Amino acid sequence: MKPKSIKELKQTIAKLEFQNDQLLAELNYLNRLLRSIGFPEGLNSVKKTAEELLSQDKN
Repeated sequence: MKPKSIKELKQTIAKLEFQNDQLLAELNYLNRLLRSIGFPEGLNSVKKTAEELLSQDKN
């Protein structure tokens, strides 16, 4: 595999930064949505609830 040029590396970085921004925006939106429907800590509340349900299923 040949090494990438500076231009290619910059393009890759720009693409990754864009993808990161998109993912952060989606996470923030999901977090706000979950808070609005009653999960007080948003995504963290959903994770805790899921972990509790899974641990109950094991018992």
